Amino acid sequence: MKIKLTRRGFLAATGSALAAPAVLSLGSPARAQAKPVRVGYIADYFGTSLTAVASDQGLWAKHGLEPELKVFTNGPIQVQALGAGSLDFGYVGPGALWLPASGKAKIVAMNALGLSDRVIAQAGFNSMADLKGKKVGVPEGTSGDMLLRLALAKAGMQLSDVEVVKMDPSTVVSAFASKQIDGAGIWYPLVGVIKKTVPDLVEVAQSADFFPANSFPSAFVARNEVAAEDQDTVRKMIAVLKDANDFRAADVPRSVDITAKFLGVPADPLVTESKNGKYLTSAELAAATKDGTVAGWLKGLNEQFVAFGKLKDPLDPKDYYLGDLYAG
Repeated sequence: MKIKLTRRGFLAATGSALAAPAVLSLGSPARAQAKPVRVGYIADYFGTSLTAVASDQGLWAKHGLEPELKVFTNGPIQVQALGAGSLDFGYVGPGALWLPASGKAKIVAMNALGLSDRVIAQAGFNSMADLKGKKVGVPEGTSGDMLLRLALAKAGMQLSDVEVVKMDPSTVVSAFASKQIDGAGIWYPLVGVIKKTVPDLVEVAQSADFFPANSFPSAFVARNEVAAEDQDTVRKMIAVLKDANDFRAADVPRSVDITAKFLGVPADPLVTESKNGKYLTSAELAAATKDGTVAGWLKGLNEQFVAFGKLKDPLDPKDYYLGDLYAG
């Protein structure tokens, strides 16, 4: 059976089966006063770690929530579920943040800054310029796509200067390994998977090259109706995320173990992913919200989404990031 990888579905590529159930109910009859909430996550480190820590540390009950946890393969599907009324909160990576920027959801909390993206090339290609006219595979609309465009611009090139081949992440892995493409815009840990077959690949660009001017934040989003009509639940969700975030920031290795146990998978791929992120404490995120840093991240993404043709007129971050609630 062919397993298709999504933006954050790398665990299957490492040979690990996703053991997390599609729905987890962590409620108890004794907690009748707890507010039921439906929360989405993606089965990898960035997409699961705060949910796993909250479950392991009893943070849901601490803040008066009874979660029904649902696993998804990507952010856009979660935003669809939010719009359909079948989900209250979800997790999205940077590639899906154009959806709240278009009014489809509200951001309630930032998660982490991803530094895992790379533009890779076959041996013999040592720069973006070397890839001119060559086949470059990329999952469209992902942070790998973003990095490819940024790296081309930095080199004074345009997207039309390379032969872009749109493919899903699993196809990028197999196509690069079989040398059907010359380069790729992709991310760790998939780069590590590719290196097992192509150890002499060259990393010609990385997301850290553009940080902090261009950042790749992931975030938690809420259904618009929940954000507008039930701020008490939103505040409780933010409190859970803050506590889980600070636990993770203080002990990333332990959070990796907790996440691996939650997902029922080996820790190694999660370790790799965790090493390619920047984790701020909740106090730091609140300060970054107040001083406009977070708005700067989101505006930078908006500019990229406009350049990509995803959006024509994105909302101002103040209209879709509930920063006052997070930093309050």
